[in-house]
Amino acid sequence: MEQFFALIRNFQEARNRGNNELKQREEKIKNKKQNKTRRLDDEQSSWVPTFDWADFTEEIEFRRPPIIFPTPYNKKDDNKKQEDDDGLDLKLTL
Repeated sequence: MEQFFALIRNFQEARNRGNNELKQREEKIKNKKQNKTRRLDDEQSSWVPTFDWADFTEEIEFRRPPIIFPTPYNKKDDNKKQEDDDGLDLKLTL
């Protein structure tokens, strides 16, 4: 009988220990999340950008000239140009 009750007590103690460890882990995770949100809030409120009209009126100087892309080659446009160049309308319409 004594061994039976000892087993039950050991089982209950192990269960309680597991529950306490789980609660502590959850509290640690909750605290970490709260600390992260506090840090983010503090960082965001520490600097507020300000602009003056002089920021937008200055002339912009580029380091090198802008890239000019060649016009795309389309075969359809090329065929239309050839028809216009020939001067003949070869479409049969009623």
